[in-house]
Amino acid sequence: MCDGPVRKFNFVYLLAYIFVPIAVCALCIGIAFGPFRGVGAGAAVLTVVPSLASIAWWVGGGRFLYSRAKKRAEAELKAQGVNANQIFYSRGWSVFVDVAGGQVGLVSFWNPFKIFLIPASRIQKTWVDDGVGGVAIFKGSNRVSFLLQVDNSNVRVDTFTSNQRFAPNSDHILTGISKADTWVEILQAAKQNAG
Repeated sequence: MCDGPVRKFNFVYLLAYIFVPIAVCALCIGIAFGPFRGVGAGAAVLTVVPSLASIAWWVGGGRFLYSRAKKRAEAELKAQGVNANQIFYSRGWSVFVDVAGGQVGLVSFWNPFKIFLIPASRIQKTWVDDGVGGVAIFKGSNRVSFLLQVDNSNVRVDTFTSNQRFAPNSDHILTGISKADTWVEILQAAKQNAG
């Protein structure tokens, strides 16, 4: 549990997430075409298995660690007496709010080994971003989120994301805005209770 500044990224984890599988693949391919001279079952195994393992890691490894971090956060917050009665999971952040106690727990996808527990009074500002841009028929959004500013750093929690653009009055966007508005209210209520 960490009550210091909220860090979105653990840069060592981020670099390892990207480059360790690449380094392992390069090393195995170097060995396969060095001592094994690119022939036989040994070379095939040293070429294919690390490549498949790297792809599996990039597709599911981070998600697995993040899901474990969310479960660990729930357990640790409960053990510390934090009643996280409002919880929101998004792809990038998980938010745990004890409204009555005025506390907020945060876990980042790119920093899954830290659970940040802060008093809601440290939240400087909260707002909704509908992500709407463009003009005329091109006006739309593919992401809706609520943001909280903690220690002059913005934490963006997505309530809707898509790889296609939707009109501002579409059900997807309006539902995302409704969720974001609700969470802004929850965070403001926690901030009031924090004193």
